[in-house]
Amino acid sequence: MPGFSLINASGLSKPADTLVTKIYNAIGRHFDPRQEVRMAEAAAQVDRIRRVGAAETDIEIVELKERAAYRFANEEMTKQLNMEDVIDKALPGLSENSNPDAMENDWILNFFDKCRMVSDDDMQRIWAGILAGEANNPGTFSRRTVNLVADLDKRHAELFKCLCSFVWTIGDELQPLVFDTQDEIYNRHGINFSSLGDLEAIGLIHFGTVGGFQILHLPKRFPFFYGNRRVDLTMPNDSENKLSTGRVLLTRAGDELARISGAVVIEDFFEYVYDRWANDSLVPSRELSPEV
Repeated sequence: MPGFSLINASGLSKPADTLVTKIYNAIGRHFDPRQEVRMAEAAAQVDRIRRVGAAETDIEIVELKERAAYRFANEEMTKQLNMEDVIDKALPGLSENSNPDAMENDWILNFFDKCRMVSDDDMQRIWAGILAGEANNPGTFSRRTVNLVADLDKRHAELFKCLCSFVWTIGDELQPLVFDTQDEIYNRHGINFSSLGDLEAIGLIHFGTVGGFQILHLPKRFPFFYGNRRVDLTMPNDSENKLSTGRVLLTRAGDELARISGAVVIEDFFEYVYDRWANDSLVPSRELSPEV
């Protein structure tokens, strides 16, 4: 069961209380964290249908209406539980500087129209990450990204999380480094030509089947990060350098979701990339850099 309700909202932190209130005001009676309210509404609907059915002479029609009423009640309660589970999972992700009041009501309505259909725990955590991220910094997640996640099945979500384990950071930019789709380091984590094609088809990445992608206009020296590890690259020119980053580029939706993917660092991937850059004379060899 969710750990919050409007009944004990005073027990929430201020950011959490503000978010719950914002959601309630945006959705109105369609969202109420008190389960008994929704259950009572559903039960009342069942009772109304029964009274109408009592006037019917055809017993099959009466039974059909009763089954429809029970289905309605069960569906509504399931949707309500799903919404509350997502909110409950989102609350720990709120920062002290979060700003739920700045969230757009239309965004909230669209968000809950989609996430209320999701019961899987892992998928709910993705939705919760989106909700917390949007509350922390309104405008972080586009409506298009929310709609994309609504069509995302669990297999593709897990596959995208695996891809995000190959993401490096340059400045504020996230960049997957996938150089060879036949290389074992990628394949053992499910990343190959076919799986990347699937992620491109659903709109999370651009997949360069011919050639690859590059970062342009780079300075002489700059840092690249993998997890909490840093490597400083030295380029051949004083300015206007370019760096090959392989065959994968995140779309806007992919970039937004990569930041909440929960991907883990792959133990030997830093060395794999470092050795490639050492071969291109962008960094010293590991023999000359014992700290690597």
